[in-house]
Amino acid sequence: MAGEDKYRSIGESIYDNVGGTQNVEKLINCMTRVRMTIRDESKVDVAGLKKIPGVLGVVQEDTLQVVLGPGVVSKVAQSMVDEVGVDLGAPFPEGTKTHTAKSGHDYKSAKEEVEAKAEQVHSAHKAALKQTWWRAALKHISSIFIPLIPAFVGAGLISGIAGVLGNLQTVGAIGAEWGTFILTMKVINQGLFAFLNVYIGINAAKEFGATQGLGGIIAGLIYLPGVVAPLALPNVFTGKDLVAGSGGVLGVLFAVWIMSYVERWFHKHIPDSLDIIIVPFLTLLVMGLFTIFLVMPAAGWVSNSLVGAINWVLNVGGAFSGFVLGLVFLPMVMLGLHQILTPIHLEMIKDLGMTPLLPILAMAGAGQVGAAIALWIRCRKNKQLTRMIKGALPVGILGVGEPLIYGVSLPLGRPFITACIGGGVGGAVVGAIGGIGATSIGPSGIALIPLIAGGFGKALGYVIGLLAAYLGGFVATYFFGTPKSAMVATAEDGTILEGAAAGTNAQDTSTPEELESEQEHTMAGLNTQTDTHTTVVTDMVAPVEGNLIQLGEVDDETFSQKLLGDGFAINPEMQTVVAPVDGKIFTISDTKHAFTMISDSGLEVLVHLGIDTVELDGGPFSFSVKVGQHVLAGQQLGLMDLEKIREAGKKDTVITVVTNMDAVSSFGSYTNQHIEVGTKVLSVTGKEH
Repeated sequence: MAGEDKYRSIGESIYDNVGGTQNVEKLINCMTRVRMTIRDESKVDVAGLKKIPGVLGVVQEDTLQVVLGPGVVSKVAQSMVDEVGVDLGAPFPEGTKTHTAKSGHDYKSAKEEVEAKAEQVHSAHKAALKQTWWRAALKHISSIFIPLIPAFVGAGLISGIAGVLGNLQTVGAIGAEWGTFILTMKVINQGLFAFLNVYIGINAAKEFGATQGLGGIIAGLIYLPGVVAPLALPNVFTGKDLVAGSGGVLGVLFAVWIMSYVERWFHKHIPDSLDIIIVPFLTLLVMGLFTIFLVMPAAGWVSNSLVGAINWVLNVGGAFSGFVLGLVFLPMVMLGLHQILTPIHLEMIKDLGMTPLLPILAMAGAGQVGAAIALWIRCRKNKQLTRMIKGALPVGILGVGEPLIYGVSLPLGRPFITACIGGGVGGAVVGAIGGIGATSIGPSGIALIPLIAGGFGKALGYVIGLLAAYLGGFVATYFFGTPKSAMVATAEDGTILEGAAAGTNAQDTSTPEELESEQEHTMAGLNTQTDTHTTVVTDMVAPVEGNLIQLGEVDDETFSQKLLGDGFAINPEMQTVVAPVDGKIFTISDTKHAFTMISDSGLEVLVHLGIDTVELDGGPFSFSVKVGQHVLAGQQLGLMDLEKIREAGKKDTVITVVTNMDAVSSFGSYTNQHIEVGTKVLSVTGKEH
């Protein structure tokens, strides 16, 4: 209880010095700081904030950042939002209870404030330009279709069962009494696919910020309800009759997107008293005409051309097209580009009754399975790696590939590439057989087998493709894709056994003898003792590869002024992140931009991946270790996507500091230079015990 009072007291003192809760617009926290969006910066008493017991420093950027250190910050931030009654990151209501702000502000000149604001807006604009259009489009597509995936799977399986029973009835294996059941199954299946455009229209309207009911109506116009022969509507481009369903999914997405802007325009210009009547009427009238006479014929031509082109490529390219598609699909997944394929799959199902793309792309996951089996055999002494493979392999076979990708192949580097090659081999086989398609989208792996159209023969062809992908991924990884560092014998917690050296780089190809020799020079992660009884010296290694710089050169006052402790910084050039010391992973932030370790010698070490990267919500980061796991200096912990960080307008500097400086007797020095990952940077001498 006393601890809670302490954190509440710090939070209230912070409010006192920022002009009260009513002057805070939003509050979040990262690994070390409480970050507040301030409404009126003139009410902030920076000097007063710095005097609060427990506050280590104050940083003023686009947000006001109060540095409290790991552990404390989350408790203080939670107490602060609890006092207001909102969640972390949620907007604060205006006019909340007030605190008296203290005097003694350090004011900026009007010119400085204008220049700072201009720079902030300019930076935000540049970042927005880099992140919008295709990234935003992919995000929207994902949000629209992901809620429908369970429906696709369920309806697709029902369609598959109905198809199998129908074939059995045709050949006389089952009698006519099955007819009613088969018809019922088809009706259930069509409950999704007959009205799919409407469901997509409703989801799209929700995603684009429009009225969901209006989105469903606009999507339903694609079916031309009420137009029954001999009645017809003209295709304004060809002069022929407009065909129901023209434009399909692509037309729905485009029409509802435009509708969201039209509806917002009407909301803005129609008086409030007439809004509920006039806005829906005008939106439906304008968008109805636009959808029927422009979107349907134009999008219909686009979708037909797209489906025809893909089908032509698969028919003409055969094995080569299948190999390329199977090879590149996983990199597409890593970039998020696979989302754009969902509406294409649905258009192919509508026009062809199946999507021949999905079985080929599913081979990419099968290549991961083959690569994992090869690693299991070759790296069987690495208990930590084999334990991860055993956990991820069953779901990988069923078509859920993320655990294998992010937990096994991608962190090791080369196995990811050889797994992609395996996917290409499987894709080539499926492409060579030809005519293999899925009646629905959703799963991959063996879970896709019931959705393969065309009966037993086509399903067998798909299975042959899976086996080829397994074999291709296995052979490529077994002979060319197994890093020597992954073959080192370890316990399940990552502890190296039998004196073996820990690999420092996921792509390391050194022989075991070279690794043993290099350990003395580049893997100085083992603690040595200058005084075997009283003093421990801890060697800290580079967590990333790049240009080593002095901590004072970091573009962040908290670290450059050593408010959290002493250490070093690196401007990274590669995405691999390794442990700087031997010890246990103590915390990993929710946004994955920072982690802390407790070294075997008792040092508390913070590694901060980039500056202000907490705002990226973990997007650029992934970890292959868990809290509480023991790791060795130089052991790979995860990855950071440098390009994604830079595209967001953030700096990717990696900072490593010892936060419990009271346990340190002396800190070693280092010079600015290029440094390899896992190479010794400096030594830290602990106090005598």
